Amino acid sequence: MVKVLVTDHVDDYIINTLRNKGIHIDYMPGISKEDLLKVIPEYDVIIVRGRTKVTKDVIDRGTKLRVIARAGVGLDNIDVEYAKARGIEVINAPEGSTQSVAELTIGFMIMAARLIALQDRLVKGGDWPKGKYPGIELFGKTLGIIGFGRIGQRVAELAKALGMRIIAYDVVDIRNRASKLGVDVVDFETLIRNSDVISIHVSLTPSARHMIGDREFQMMKNGVIIINTSRGEVIDTRALLKALNDGKVAAAALDVLENEPPKEPWEVELVKHPRVIITPHIGAETKEAQRRIAEILVNKLLDQIAKLNQ
Repeated sequence: MVKVLVTDHVDDYIINTLRNKGIHIDYMPGISKEDLLKVIPEYDVIIVRGRTKVTKDVIDRGTKLRVIARAGVGLDNIDVEYAKARGIEVINAPEGSTQSVAELTIGFMIMAARLIALQDRLVKGGDWPKGKYPGIELFGKTLGIIGFGRIGQRVAELAKALGMRIIAYDVVDIRNRASKLGVDVVDFETLIRNSDVISIHVSLTPSARHMIGDREFQMMKNGVIIINTSRGEVIDTRALLKALNDGKVAAAALDVLENEPPKEPWEVELVKHPRVIITPHIGAETKEAQRRIAEILVNKLLDQIAKLNQ
């Protein structure tokens, strides 16, 4: 019998559906790395979200492991290349959270443009800062989207409704997709220099790490707004903090950080900065997204488990 281990909190639909299919499943959300290494040899399938790191040592200990399933989009917490080299199938549900992440991105843009979080904190603290922090309209502004996959495209569609001009950059050819949405394709430097708002939607790859640092901030317009709902490592945190303090960046809205939760002194300072909006990596944390992810993942899992039972 195929045995499945779930090591992070997932939608009940995954657990209930697999059990109703007669599949043995052990639900151990929050299991430590040490305990995972002890039990993983018993399992054919492991299901994780973003917390559990399926590293080389975990894969090596998983002598029966045949499928690694990520209940979400990104795979940077899984050593995909090593898993595939060992003949292990790696599956995820990249389609499931597109709308939720895109909506959060648009919400971030509006909050940052009007400094809503700052003004909210001041009023709740007893101040009445009317007239102190004028915002900007997004209408007519240029939105630069770095990474034009599912989420980037949906952000473009929503931003069009606000009357924004959209430019986009990606490492792959996006001209066909962009033209259908009325989006101008530009090179990376052109996007950095000409955007009023920059929104990042890239996977974490070695080339993407710190793709935005001191050099890029210096090229940007004064008063630019930075939005990041992808991975924290794509922005050099110290460089962003400096750009905020220098006034180059008017506001930043971040759902991700290099370390989650923040631990370095400059990260803590960044989180506390009055012009930074921060959320704890909640882009996909809506009821609708989690259910879509669960349904997509279960269908893929059932296909894989059927193959294992053959």
